[in-house]
Amino acid sequence: MAGGLVALLDDVAVLARAAAASIDDIGAAAAKAGAKAAGVVVDDAAVTPQYVRSLAAERELPIIKRIAVGSLRNKFFIILPAVLLLSQFVPWLLTPILMLGGAYLCYEGAEKVWAKIAHHDAYGAGEERVQDETTLVSGAVRTDLILSAEIMVISLNEVIDEAFWSRLAILAVVAVVITVLVYGVVALIVKMDDAGLRLSQRSGAVATFGRGLVRAMPVVLTVLTVVGTAAMLWVGGHILLLGTNELNLHFLYEAVHDVEVAAHDATGVLGGLVGWLVNTVASAILGLIVGALVVLVMTLTLHRRKSTAATAAGPTRTDGTIPAPPSRAARRRDAPADRAPRG
Repeated sequence: MAGGLVALLDDVAVLARAAAASIDDIGAAAAKAGAKAAGVVVDDAAVTPQYVRSLAAERELPIIKRIAVGSLRNKFFIILPAVLLLSQFVPWLLTPILMLGGAYLCYEGAEKVWAKIAHHDAYGAGEERVQDETTLVSGAVRTDLILSAEIMVISLNEVIDEAFWSRLAILAVVAVVITVLVYGVVALIVKMDDAGLRLSQRSGAVATFGRGLVRAMPVVLTVLTVVGTAAMLWVGGHILLLGTNELNLHFLYEAVHDVEVAAHDATGVLGGLVGWLVNTVASAILGLIVGALVVLVMTLTLHRRKSTAATAAGPTRTDGTIPAPPSRAARRRDAPADRAPRG
């Protein structure tokens, strides 16, 4: 009986080691998959603080929490089932879908570059809008749906050869980690200036540090925006570069690869870094070109139609609503006084 108990304990230990190894494998795969989506993650962290810019300080964290919960709902109830079904039954669709997502990233990045050049805000920050919290959260969650879908599809593409349940576990880990990371960083960003303000009211080195935090926040947001834009162009262009190669359009991928290999061979010990930089710059240039073309098409079609419709509808308020027509009494009140009465 003692021998049977020892054998049972030994079997349990083997299973535990196997489970631990599986968890390690899932964690490593999730880290690899999530790293590929870094550009979208940085952009998500840079965009989200703008949603709470006009709110009272005490409402910022509750709103960020609601957006984070909505992001998890997007990932687990919409995106994850959809991408798993696609990968299981029609995996050939993943490359075109991924390329569409890459083109969207290029469009977002190019639109931000154009907004900087043309001196207007791609996200409409030039207009101060006061929205109710439900509307604000709904808009943020809709934007998150697009960014989260891109993160999950990029991550899935890295683990497409895994078994179904492994893919499910890896993507679930990516969904949770990415959400906690993005909205944790967002919470730190939006509260950092408040913390700096409180520290600045103390004395000595603490006050100096607090004032430094307050002054650093605009710089931090600017750096995040620049890095996020560059990362979106790079990631989007790289997705398109790999996608065209997988669709048997090899000329573009081979041209970049040849330049990368030549740079690698010509720079000796720095060859790995220089080769990666060449590939990254080429991907970013491709992303910028594709994004600029999409921006041009959108400007000539969808944006022009919206502008025409807005002009035909008349003036709008700053909150985007169309003013109601004046009442009959108001029209009589505003009528010229010298008009002859009827009858």
